[in-house]
Amino acid sequence: MTDTKALKGGEFLIKETSANDIFIPEEFNEEQRMMAQSCREFTFTQVNPQMDQLEKHDRELLSKLLKEAGDLGLLGISVPEEYSGFGQNFVTSMLTTEEMGKGYSFAVAYSAHVGIGTLPILYYGNEDQKQQYIPKLASGEFIGAYCLTEAEAGSDPNSGKAAARLSDDGKHYILNGVKIWITNGGIADVLIIFAKIEGDKNLSAFIVESAWEGITIGAEEEKMGIKGSSTVQIYLDDVKVPVENLLGERNGGFKIALNILNLGRIKLSGATVGASKNAINDSLNYANERKQFDRLLSSFGAIKYKLAEMVIRTFAAESLTYRASQNIDDAINALVDGGMEKGKATLEGIRQYAVEASIAKVYGSESLDYIVDEGVQIFGGMGYSSETIVERAYRDSRINRIFEGTNEINRMLAVGELVKRGMKGEIDLLTPAKAVGKELMAIPDFGAPSLGYFEAHHKVVRNFKKAILMVAGDALQKFMDKFADEQEIIINLSNMLILTYAAESTLLRVEKLDAMPDQDKMDLYKNILEVLLYDLAPKINKEGVDAVNAFASGDEKQAMLMGMKRFTKVAAVNVVKARRMIADTMIEANNYTI
Repeated sequence: MTDTKALKGGEFLIKETSANDIFIPEEFNEEQRMMAQSCREFTFTQVNPQMDQLEKHDRELLSKLLKEAGDLGLLGISVPEEYSGFGQNFVTSMLTTEEMGKGYSFAVAYSAHVGIGTLPILYYGNEDQKQQYIPKLASGEFIGAYCLTEAEAGSDPNSGKAAARLSDDGKHYILNGVKIWITNGGIADVLIIFAKIEGDKNLSAFIVESAWEGITIGAEEEKMGIKGSSTVQIYLDDVKVPVENLLGERNGGFKIALNILNLGRIKLSGATVGASKNAINDSLNYANERKQFDRLLSSFGAIKYKLAEMVIRTFAAESLTYRASQNIDDAINALVDGGMEKGKATLEGIRQYAVEASIAKVYGSESLDYIVDEGVQIFGGMGYSSETIVERAYRDSRINRIFEGTNEINRMLAVGELVKRGMKGEIDLLTPAKAVGKELMAIPDFGAPSLGYFEAHHKVVRNFKKAILMVAGDALQKFMDKFADEQEIIINLSNMLILTYAAESTLLRVEKLDAMPDQDKMDLYKNILEVLLYDLAPKINKEGVDAVNAFASGDEKQAMLMGMKRFTKVAAVNVVKARRMIADTMIEANNYTI
């Protein structure tokens, strides 16, 4: 594993990445920060003060806020200038998504509109379709929704029953069916609807206007959280859709759905980073004001532990999210330079990093769930009251592990996609897996020279990767074409993969920060890194050991268990001291100060 700069998605597992080759949030330029500031001001001055009213299913207010966001240009960040947008790159769109992610359930409506409600037309529409719809979606004149899910087709969208047939005169497709859990459905003007044409094997996609005859919008769903977003069922009864409103190719809807979901996954990670920072700030503010036993809550070690852990997980989620986002941008630019049209290049760039998108979605959503849960705990009994903002954050967070493909599905996809690419020869998993096997049989080198700070930590991460390759290589050899049926083992491997990507992304960010002029916070960054690696090592070990115990036996099993122990060994860390320092830094600033 000596190559530099992984050019393909998933190659982080087998190639070294230089800190110079990743993007970190500290590198945003002034223009990007100004866009983020605009999003932040809109969220905190226009959206959040009206959340109570939004949560009463006030469709008029939700539409008004989205249109106001459009007036400010916040709906057109990713839209090219020729369609009345700003034409910003993927990393910039991720930053604005993060800031809008602080807007609770409004963030869901916003993300659905600018993502799955707009981008299918932008990336798959013909020029007439783009000219007709994209400027209005970018301005907020039209609000978009994405209609894929059906009652019997949740995680398997291609099994949907919605049907389309060509009219006798050949001028329209006639759509029938029911779509459920449609975000923005109660306020949308434009619907991206997926249905099968006359018994086709795969879905097709259609651009449909909600005002057309035959469309009935159901009542608002009563949900656990994200109450301020519109979620409805949509009924299609002989809806006449002009043939020119077929989006992309016939039978091509399933591909559209998958590619747009890849985009949604990485964007969701960005939104969870914003929500995590928001929850940390609320928790800090409360802990710095509330007294128990004549002491501020923030002075107690148990509270400091929680605050520090919230910060560590957010820092790691942020690191991996922007690392993957820049990888996508780089892939897009390379494809455009090679002559590919920008829309197609964007989709291909995102597809290339489908593994990282799934990782980011899982890690970001589960980190946020941890953070809001501990936020409620810091607030104590008040945290369970709807009068406190952390209660809303707790409710709203839960959906993220289901949105954009459940976390279980995304765990399967991350490993499945890696294996598929390895089988196709797109990335070479076999050579490094064999090298790990040889190393496992060799006598460990106990006389290795002492390493520098970052090289020592890189060695830890390299060993995490070896643990994955060891377990995955043997499991694939054992189960062959039946490997996909071993979901528990796949989830073990996926968890190892997710934690390793988080570890490496955090390490690379801290290493890059160490080379920058401002060194004031290096102790903070290093404490975050050291606690993270120290905590992840036993978690990776357990996932690997569980997998090995499930399929190996005899001498092979003992060798692999010894290998797991060797590959997840880390130096001791005084985590109490480190966490206290992390927490004290945040407590003194009274906000997430990274």
